[in-house]
Amino acid sequence: MAVSDVNICNSALNMIGASNILDLTEDSKTGRICNQRYEFVRDAVMRAHPWNCLIQRTSLAPDAVSPVFEFSYQFTLPTDPYCLRLLSLEQLDTIHRVEGRKILTDESTINILYIGRVNDPQQWDTLLVETIAARMAADIAYAIVGSNNLVQDMYNLYSNKLSEARFVDATEGTPGAVTGVADSGSILSDTFINSRY
Repeated sequence: MAVSDVNICNSALNMIGASNILDLTEDSKTGRICNQRYEFVRDAVMRAHPWNCLIQRTSLAPDAVSPVFEFSYQFTLPTDPYCLRLLSLEQLDTIHRVEGRKILTDESTINILYIGRVNDPQQWDTLLVETIAARMAADIAYAIVGSNNLVQDMYNLYSNKLSEARFVDATEGTPGAVTGVADSGSILSDTFINSRY
């Protein structure tokens, strides 16, 4: 079966014992809730970990307008695909900050690694699909079923799916392929400390 946004929502609904929907625009309680929450949940899961299937690379040229102070250049984060999270700059020792949709630095050109919002679920790893479905189930469980215990069970399931995906993602490629980002998806402490100077 082809993976789709509706399939993912139906997986989430099945996890909490609710009926399937035919479309995200369906005029039913479950359809409206899925439609309202799906994109927020998807983006949150995509931001939570440097998923190999979502990593993008690009070179950026500086904006015409420079920062008012502290840095010499600013760059607009990519929109195609939309940058959900900056992972690293190729120039590892470069001091930089992300402010709003801008990267501020003293470099005149930069190469970046980032998590892009890839909208086609066919391009996603199976574990990403499963993790989004589990997070979606946790997110909508109370609104649909009204059970706090089920919500907690679904968040535990989500946490387990995310841990499994992090382990699998970390074993593809050589260590340090995404420099400065730990297998858990968190920024390494030395990267954080260095970014403060």
